[in-house]
Amino acid sequence: MNIYVGNLAWTATDEVLRTEFEAFGKVTSATVIKDRVTNRSRGFGFVEMPTESEAQAAIKGLNGKDMNGRALTVNEARPRQERRDPR
Repeated sequence: MNIYVGNLAWTATDEVLRTEFEAFGKVTSATVIKDRVTNRSRGFGFVEMPTESEAQAAIKGLNGKDMNGRALTVNEARPRQERRDPR
């Protein structure tokens, strides 16, 4: 299951995100989305967990949890929508 994690601190890293979620089960991947120019966190990321029950436990356990002074927003990720070409 793909999980959206929002309201991350600008200093958040993939490793920190993985560690938080591994408390609930196996993590396939953990990625903090970064700005292409500054390489700084954009404040959100995605975690992939193979077991739905573990993913649901992580969502329930981490949504609203304080991490570096910020309350996390954690929920099931929605499929990415097609972007229109701005040109």
